[in-house]
Amino acid sequence: MTVAAQPALSQDEAFARIRLLRSPNIGPVSYAMLLQRFGSAPEALDALPDLGKRGGRQYRACPADRIEREVEAVRKAGAKYLFHDQPDYPVLLGRIDGAPPILTWRGDLPLASRPCVAMVGARNASAAAVKLARDFAQGLAEAGFTVVSGLARGIDGAAHEGAFPATIGVIASGIDIAYPPQHGDLQERIANEGLLLAEQPPGTEPRGSHFPSRNRIIAGLAGGTLVVEAAVKSGSLITARLAGEAGREVMAIPGSPLEARSHGCNHLIREGAVLVQAPEDVVELLSGFDGVPRSTFREAAPGFEFEPGELAAAEPAEIADLLTTAPVAVDELIRQSDAGASAVQLALLELEVAGRLERHAGGRVSLAG
Repeated sequence: MTVAAQPALSQDEAFARIRLLRSPNIGPVSYAMLLQRFGSAPEALDALPDLGKRGGRQYRACPADRIEREVEAVRKAGAKYLFHDQPDYPVLLGRIDGAPPILTWRGDLPLASRPCVAMVGARNASAAAVKLARDFAQGLAEAGFTVVSGLARGIDGAAHEGAFPATIGVIASGIDIAYPPQHGDLQERIANEGLLLAEQPPGTEPRGSHFPSRNRIIAGLAGGTLVVEAAVKSGSLITARLAGEAGREVMAIPGSPLEARSHGCNHLIREGAVLVQAPEDVVELLSGFDGVPRSTFREAAPGFEFEPGELAAAEPAEIADLLTTAPVAVDELIRQSDAGASAVQLALLELEVAGRLERHAGGRVSLAG
């Protein structure tokens, strides 16, 4: 059994990291905190039962044989693992809150290290918007950009087709599952000529909760996100919001106020997204991107640095008493408790491992519903 990893990452550590991330109630934030707190994935796995007990429930980590089957499935799919601290992990993606600790991939991984622009939009896009997306993607690829999208029907598919081979497809399923089924050939072509990325384990069918997670990866890979055509309630606006929260450019192509599929783009522009009308506008905007976006659609959420050396006493039950099922900022919990920031974070981690805590966007938490 072989897990693809850089030389500095041992096979045992790589295997344990996959097992840690697949264990119940462990997400990107708790995964990062556990590694930082305990120094290695095997040590973190050993600590999980005690953390769960302190959080109020018995805990069992993911069985090792399940990970053995997963690793074999990744190998059979012709894919490899990419860990958060490997040199080839995309720099911009690693800077977002809750960056995926482990990805599986097929194709040309260096495409993710080139300047990237995300292109998203309506699934039921108009014929004119589909052609526009294809032309924009081709122009951006010719200018040296990698075009990132989500392999959905409509704008996503057109963006991939226009940018070939300089395109990244991010899917909400496992690396071995084609979705939507009618894009099976397109997904395979991306895996062979471009780059295909998945956060979910192989064999995972896409669920509704997977798509916002996929969208954060699309937005996180790119210096900016361009919305080509979208209704007001389009999922594309979630990607745009995530891009804005990550401090990236948010761009939109304006449309007629008489066309409902343009209302989302017009709304973005009204709220601070940059209006673009040609690929050259995107190139100009992103070529000089220095980390300070011109778009003002959203502000970045404050981050939090977990410092294990600053631990003080904080009982999970005491922190749980401050929580309800309504999300509240971690900073507010720290202000209202008598413990230090790291102690509160550790108590939240114990509650999360026990399945009693949910994390939300913007550094907010709540009791699990």
